[in-house]
Amino acid sequence: MSNTTLRKRIALSAITALVAGVLSVASVPAVNAHGAAGAANVSADDGTDNGSLFVATLASSAATANPHSATALGSGHVAATSKGLLVKDSSSGTAQTVTATVGAVLSLYAPVTTTAALTATGGTFSSGNLGGATSTTYVTYSGSNGTVLFSGATSATTVAALWTAPTTAGTYRVQLYVGNGVGTLPTTDTPAVTLAGQMTVTVVAASAGGTYSAAYSACNTSTVVATATGIDSTSSVNDNGQWYINFDLDDAYDVSLGSGNLVVSATNGGIVNLGTSTATAAAGTTTTDVEYGSSQLRSVRIDQPTSGAPLTTTVTVNFNGTVVCTKTVTIRGEVASLKIQDLLTGDLSSTNAGTLWGNRDATGRGGQLGYFVAYDSAGNIVDQDAGGTVAVDSATLTPLITDATLVRGTTASTSSGDYLGTIAWTCGAIASEAQLKIKYTNTTTGTVVSSPAFTARCADNPYTYTASWDKATYTQGELAKLTVAFLDSKGNKANSYAPGASTIVAPMMTTVSATGSATAFLKADGTVQYTYAVGLSTGITEGTYTSTIDFSALTAVAATVATPTYKVGTGVTAVSNADVLKSIVALIASINKQIQALQKLILKR
Repeated sequence: MSNTTLRKRIALSAITALVAGVLSVASVPAVNAHGAAGAANVSADDGTDNGSLFVATLASSAATANPHSATALGSGHVAATSKGLLVKDSSSGTAQTVTATVGAVLSLYAPVTTTAALTATGGTFSSGNLGGATSTTYVTYSGSNGTVLFSGATSATTVAALWTAPTTAGTYRVQLYVGNGVGTLPTTDTPAVTLAGQMTVTVVAASAGGTYSAAYSACNTSTVVATATGIDSTSSVNDNGQWYINFDLDDAYDVSLGSGNLVVSATNGGIVNLGTSTATAAAGTTTTDVEYGSSQLRSVRIDQPTSGAPLTTTVTVNFNGTVVCTKTVTIRGEVASLKIQDLLTGDLSSTNAGTLWGNRDATGRGGQLGYFVAYDSAGNIVDQDAGGTVAVDSATLTPLITDATLVRGTTASTSSGDYLGTIAWTCGAIASEAQLKIKYTNTTTGTVVSSPAFTARCADNPYTYTASWDKATYTQGELAKLTVAFLDSKGNKANSYAPGASTIVAPMMTTVSATGSATAFLKADGTVQYTYAVGLSTGITEGTYTSTIDFSALTAVAATVATPTYKVGTGVTAVSNADVLKSIVALIASINKQIQALQKLILKR
């Protein structure tokens, strides 16, 4: 149904109801859209009768504002203007907000079907009209001009007036009232009948419009061009990739700033280019880009000056002489070095790849005897999959360690934050070790990077074991370390297979960590370690104790249960009765000597 048809039906209903002695009005005012300050005026025809209040958003270039002509619902708004309007929200109902300067003149208008009144908690009304009529038959004012009454409307009609804001800064309310539909109509003395529209007007001494506001502007880093959100990206950018800074600038009234002088500059040779947040810009050519242009929906593209070379740059965005955004970003370079870490010992006659070694970390990556991490020349960890290949240095292989399976790290480990590549080497049938190296070849430049030599060990499964404590004597509250060392059937340090379930009894000790659980892998040297706190929740009894370490799967075949001993104490030195008596005797002897010396001194006198 069109607005015109709807208004005709409302008018017909109003006339019919009036004949019956009852006037029908909207029971719940609708909230229609409203333009922002500076936008085109909204037509009264787009509002809800007895439910919308509009202000002219077009700015006046004359000495004062221009009222709505009110001669037609759909056209009288075109020439209406306001003076000093700074901000207008997007609603036209009873929860509107407006910001204006002191003494501002706002052009107000509304569609009604009943006698209506505009009233305010400050300021004055003038230039009122009802459907174009301005005589006192239709438009009357209160003594203070703080209320203007529009009388006689019985069908859809526009009412309009100018409201002059007070010259004192503060918060004021401008309200539109209409009849209640059961015979009660507003008057100049008692206008408050049915609230149809309301504006909360903040009157300010001086406009903060047109000046950059950090509170209402947005600027953030991103790996793509997009509308600015104000939230920096936590992603990383690889060699030959790009960063973007997306920004959108507003003033203190949350109103978009217009065009202005934009200057973008980058440190450390970073290359920048100004574009928009709706299309990817081409790579720039200089460290500074200058433009007179829009401050809305903008993006800065950032590139490294030299492919393969890492870049950390601070980019500054300046608008009309004011720094509005400063961001520091890093673009990684190509791989310049490799680090090997967390090595295990492989099993004999096995490739030691696949799922053999289970899941060694929180990311669930299994099938490896070690990790390798790639770094650029600035020490940034590099996504290995982004620009290269990896292979074992064949010159470091031996007849017993004949190959290696390498998988590049493509995502950051949730446990360490590193891009962890995995290593697994192929073991022969005899225990051995080799000083292996791996090589990473950068695709773009062809540069080959070699890792430091690392010890790749191969041995058979755990067969026997010994256990030892890190100290012979402990004091209550200390941490004690229990190390269990495993050998294979040939006496070599065992491979990293989990040795199975164990039973460990350690009197006067409380378990802190049991890294040697039934599923734990042994270290590269065939050991596993447990940590204990010395003492129990009930205290401690001093003495020498024997611990029992039983890996049942092994002791059932060849190994013997380990029983290392240790001593524990409270750390408090005990004093015997004999020591106390000895001290008393010594004290008495000392007192006697002092008495004798005093007697001799008296006799001499």
